[in-house]
Amino acid sequence: MTDAIALIDYGAGNLHSVHNALKAAGATGISITSHPDAVAGADRIVLPGVGAFGACRDALMAIDGMADALEQRVRHEGAPFLGICVGMQLLADTGVEHGTHQGLGWIGGTVRAIEPDTTDIKVPHMGWNDVQVRGDAPLLEHGEAYYLHGYHFDVADADDIAATTHHGETLVAAVARDNIFGVQFHPEKSQRYGLELLERFLTWMP
Repeated sequence: MTDAIALIDYGAGNLHSVHNALKAAGATGISITSHPDAVAGADRIVLPGVGAFGACRDALMAIDGMADALEQRVRHEGAPFLGICVGMQLLADTGVEHGTHQGLGWIGGTVRAIEPDTTDIKVPHMGWNDVQVRGDAPLLEHGEAYYLHGYHFDVADADDIAATTHHGETLVAAVARDNIFGVQFHPEKSQRYGLELLERFLTWMP
């Protein structure tokens, strides 16, 4: 792919692995960047994220002009967007990990702790688990992917849920709205399933 892909570096993502996975999926125009101008000129945007919601949100907002560039390029101009793990969770209105923190507010809902009813269910949710696609969600097929998270996206509108998984309860595995897509699992750790998702993202025309 020759599209310009902005892989956003805000100190909170598994950038090396995501970059390599995008390359393996066929991308050539990847820019690991913390510059809003690069985001403003990108054909596609990927927001990874590892760590606590509030810390990731603060790190992203600390980059002068980045929030505005994302809002303009994704929300107003319709560039295809992929959020990964906490990068997906940041789409929410709020997150309640170590206090209440405001998200981007692109998809309604709150990021909450996974609180299983039994000690048999371990937290964090770590390892391979299913991806059950809902409806005609873009980019996804039924399969298994690799998860690592202790918090989950409690989505306000079920129409925004693209896929679920089960770990003691039904958890959101992916969200989608228009040109915005997010996955709770890690495509870069999900072998062939993850690479096929990234391949579809690289040619996705929402």
